[in-house]
Amino acid sequence: MAGAGNMSPLPPRKRSDLEMLVNARSDTLRNFLANLHEVLLGTKLFPLFPVVPLAIAARCFRFGQAWVFSLSLIGLVPLAERMSFLSESTDMFAFNAILNRQIAYYAGPTVGGLLNATCGNAPELIIALLALHKDKIGVLKWSLLGSTISNLLLVLGSSLFCGGLANLNKERQFDRKQADANLMLLLLASLCHILILTYCYVVKNDIYMVDAISTLELSRTCSIAMLVAYIGCMFFQLMTHRQLFESQEEDDDIVSDTPVIGFASSFAWLVGMTMLVTILSNYVINTIEASSKSWGMPISFISVILLPIVGNATEHAGAVIFAFKNKIDITLGISLGSSAQISLFLVPLTTVVAWIKDIHMDLNFKLLETGTLVLAILITTFTLQDGSWHYMKGLVLLLCYVVIAALFFFYQTPLDHVYVAPVEVNGYR
Repeated sequence: MAGAGNMSPLPPRKRSDLEMLVNARSDTLRNFLANLHEVLLGTKLFPLFPVVPLAIAARCFRFGQAWVFSLSLIGLVPLAERMSFLSESTDMFAFNAILNRQIAYYAGPTVGGLLNATCGNAPELIIALLALHKDKIGVLKWSLLGSTISNLLLVLGSSLFCGGLANLNKERQFDRKQADANLMLLLLASLCHILILTYCYVVKNDIYMVDAISTLELSRTCSIAMLVAYIGCMFFQLMTHRQLFESQEEDDDIVSDTPVIGFASSFAWLVGMTMLVTILSNYVINTIEASSKSWGMPISFISVILLPIVGNATEHAGAVIFAFKNKIDITLGISLGSSAQISLFLVPLTTVVAWIKDIHMDLNFKLLETGTLVLAILITTFTLQDGSWHYMKGLVLLLCYVVIAALFFFYQTPLDHVYVAPVEVNGYR
């Protein structure tokens, strides 16, 4: 027994390489499951995620094209929500704001801000590029037009209306600096579209004996000017005059910038969601004409009204929630900022991409479409000019959107109405 008592304790057993490998794999799996839970279940829209594989299955098993279109359209809603940018979080979109801030946390506020703003309109950009690739210029123009009008009238109008009713006895003023900056960009876009429409009228009536190619060149020149204006405004807001656009009040609802998941995981999720959005957007573009015939709806109505409502669903909900909380500056940033990005970035970007691919696409949206866009911008500008807001302004904007929706519902026009066939002059198109 004494000998046993004098026995030295056994040295601690070293972990074998196999155990370390198993533990490492367990940690990786645990982190993956945690990220999966946060990304997929961190939103109240998670019941819609099963629609995504259903849409893919409907396409693979050759269901009716109207079914594929409907399922793809619904499946885009949660995917767009996961990719959207929200400046602050709410109960419904808390993790969404955190997720989109992960890369911003590592890349810095300027790069992160530009990246997050782009993610907000990623579905519109993907649909536009796919439509351009498939030479469906009409769907492209209508969808971008509808996204701009939806943000200006539907998103902003419903936010002002609901927020105004919820805050009847509170101060209803907003900071005009950010709104004025975005409206200034939108007015520039209006100028470009009006000038090109007028120029096309001049060319059509052969007043100054100019050829149609100059219309395309003018559109490309305006597109470059619009892109420069948008980049300049981003530099103005995020760099030189950033202090003018930062909120001055502390808010307990603001989400901390501390990252929840790592940079690599954030980037991987964004890539994965982008791939799914691309797949479903491709289904939407391929089946939109068949769905139009099956439902008895004009393609213009589906492109201008239905597609933007789905693409802007997250921004719409977030803007309304902020308006309910009397945070109208954030609401204006969501609606006007998204409209400005579509008009001054996505529209000219698709024109430049078409230029590179030698596709004939100009900024002539035709008389009815251009008039609708310009009037929507002017109505919004006059509505916000005094720096105050109430439910009556929201009601007027909503009624304007209803009238425009009715217009495009009865607007029976062929898909090539807003597309002019390429014209070759001296081998140049």
